[in-house]
Amino acid sequence: MQKILIILFIPIIFFSCNVNNTRKYYNQATPDVTPKLFAPTIINTDSIEINTVFNTSFTELFFTRIIDKKFVIHHSEFINGNWSLPKPIQMFRDQKKESVAIDPSVSQDGNTMYFLGISPEDRLKNAKPDIYKSQKIDGKWQLATKVGYPISTEEYAESYPVVVADGSLYFTSDRPGSLGKRDIYRAQYLGNGKFDTPINIGPEVNSEKGERSTYVSPDESFLITANTYTDEKGFAVSFKKNGKWQKPTSFELGEDIEKDWVYYCPYMSPDNKYLFFSKRYSSAPNSGWKGVTKGEVHWVSSAEIFKNKDN
Repeated sequence: MQKILIILFIPIIFFSCNVNNTRKYYNQATPDVTPKLFAPTIINTDSIEINTVFNTSFTELFFTRIIDKKFVIHHSEFINGNWSLPKPIQMFRDQKKESVAIDPSVSQDGNTMYFLGISPEDRLKNAKPDIYKSQKIDGKWQLATKVGYPISTEEYAESYPVVVADGSLYFTSDRPGSLGKRDIYRAQYLGNGKFDTPINIGPEVNSEKGERSTYVSPDESFLITANTYTDEKGFAVSFKKNGKWQKPTSFELGEDIEKDWVYYCPYMSPDNKYLFFSKRYSSAPNSGWKGVTKGEVHWVSSAEIFKNKDN
């Protein structure tokens, strides 16, 4: 009788774990080595969606949707065992005018969000992007403020912020000292909202072609960036060994790279099991965001990324 009970109990445990796992990922069936569209009709719609990220506890999800030429961060919360429908977060005081809030990165405690931003005022001046942050107070995300110098500058573009475990920031910039069009920098967090002078992370990762779309793991053991190291689109990974970043190597994405699409915004799930990435298509070649007609978020197993970690 005891053996029968054990046999019956094992499938129940397996089923329970599987349900919890899919709930964690927005009730989506998880992908294998072939990328899948993430949460079609909910996150991915007929609008243009970009860059899905979770907080570390899998209780809040963020992404950007383009609405009437405005790049608006949306979020969904896991409440009482269910995910809420995505809603926009107001980051700027005048939400009706064109603005940009994109590429969110959330601190380990879930209460600070950094993102690439262009306020309505700066949009009118055709200003370059800067790094903004929003604080979550009493369960509500507040209006964003620009992260001041030495992170944001008036003369140069700062983009793709990534906050790591100790609160330090990685970001890309075309400021003096860059090897290419844009390099990846790291700014040590000093506390009280202050950062030390950003440091270029070096020629092992940065190149003359310029870096963009970068993800850095919270423990800073690896980073993923849009591939500029070969003629192929896609992504490359660099692991840190003995305190130094290694030269990035491309990895298979599990699908044929579509040459007319731009691949960007890599992001690793907090448990390192899945890579999320975005793709966009512009109606006219080289028209960039002005000509974009499609934008999608996909996800895929991360197994391929870590295959050569110890080589």
